[in-house]
Amino acid sequence: MQNAATIGNPVALRNASLAELPEGIARPLYDRSGLRPGIVHIGVGNFHRAHQAWYLHRLMQGGMALDWAIVGAGVRPQDAAMRAKLLAQDCLTTLIELDPAGKSAEVVGSMIDFLPVEDGHGALIAQMADPSIRIIGLTVTEGGYYVDPVTNGFDAEHPDIRHDVANPARPRTAFGAMVEALRRRRDAGYGPFTAQSCDNLLGNGRILRQTVVGLARRVDPGLAEWIDERCSFPNAMVDCIVPATGETELALARSFGIDDAAPVTHENFRQWVIEDDFCAGRPDWDRSGAVFSDRVHDYEAMKLRILNAGHQVLANVGEITGLETISACMSQPRIAAFFRKVQREEIAPHVGAVPGMAPVDYIRLVEQRFANPAIVDTTRRVAFDGSSRHPGFLLPTLRDGIAAGTPVRGLILVEALWARMCAATREDGSTIAPNDPDWDTLVAAATAARDRPEAWLEQRRLYGDLAGHEPFRRGFSLWLRKIWADGAMAALDDYLQG
Repeated sequence: MQNAATIGNPVALRNASLAELPEGIARPLYDRSGLRPGIVHIGVGNFHRAHQAWYLHRLMQGGMALDWAIVGAGVRPQDAAMRAKLLAQDCLTTLIELDPAGKSAEVVGSMIDFLPVEDGHGALIAQMADPSIRIIGLTVTEGGYYVDPVTNGFDAEHPDIRHDVANPARPRTAFGAMVEALRRRRDAGYGPFTAQSCDNLLGNGRILRQTVVGLARRVDPGLAEWIDERCSFPNAMVDCIVPATGETELALARSFGIDDAAPVTHENFRQWVIEDDFCAGRPDWDRSGAVFSDRVHDYEAMKLRILNAGHQVLANVGEITGLETISACMSQPRIAAFFRKVQREEIAPHVGAVPGMAPVDYIRLVEQRFANPAIVDTTRRVAFDGSSRHPGFLLPTLRDGIAAGTPVRGLILVEALWARMCAATREDGSTIAPNDPDWDTLVAAATAARDRPEAWLEQRRLYGDLAGHEPFRRGFSLWLRKIWADGAMAALDDYLQG
């Protein structure tokens, strides 16, 4: 990697110009023209390119896994813009590491194509049906798996799923495309593939199996049985803070002498813990730093309940008070103290240790990572899709605390801060732009909750039976009234002094 410097006339990133990149910038050492596809990855956002694609790239740098190259795919209309950018630069990506000691860059080349984004997903289905493809990876966000929020089962009544059941050859969802591809593979006598979730879900492989098999069962019960018996759905924990890309990141890439339309910045930390359950083979990711373990659930629980929940502890109060980044939240003494108290007293008691890391040590590590001022990770990005992230990351710990009789006062305050944020205005009067797939519903509930706090908890898809737990209802009501009357920081002071 090369340190950032002011460099004139940046080089347009593409295969033909790799040799022209400034001296010292790491680039593919392997012949990309000789790579063969083995993975289709659906959801080619910044996180995937900084994480899974990087682990594979590191293997390729050592002459390994050359038949496991990634073919990118998307199922949303907006994915077409990323496709155009990446194809124009031969699917190369500049990764810029934001270490507090200095920035550095390298070019990653493990992705070789990006399929057309089209209605019916014909190209995606055909590619996944090809027997050379042995792994289907997904980063489709925590809320993208069609899970019923009340039962945690498969949401078979969602309009997208009903469409796919009625139109299996022209599905709307990634999962419908997977089911159709598997049908073609089965009918052609080909073997199954491994379906690998890389999203922040506890038991993400189990949830992915539930969605794919649940959809298949409504299309073809025999196919569903074949998939359930033959395909693999390994659980995994993924971890790396990867901010969104904007003008600052584009300019940063140019400062390294690289004209990249879609560079990715990331922290100087990565972790990938994977259940070793692959029905059609896999790359030796452990040789590039990943960990194969039968304790994925423990790693997942630690990361989701401390890091991902911690993001929500910070982001909502940050949005309310006008702090634009997570590091800015950590530099505010009262918010940092709030984060630390909730983590150590209310979350850590419900998290088990993993090899080499106790919960309190992981909290300290997360504090350091969140405080890194080089990571311009916005509170807006972190607060996005709270309707998936609060039920996924915070409410399980809150439920555990209620059941065990351990403190939950701070966790209830976090929920009240989220309700205040969803009123769509900051304390300075500025507007919070829509930031959730269910934003209108959340705003309506938050507006009603200003006078009647119970209106927020009556969103059963979020809170389920918690809404009927009187101490929780009472605590939430007190906090939300306090926030509206005296402000978020006064509520934090009350909690810290309690």
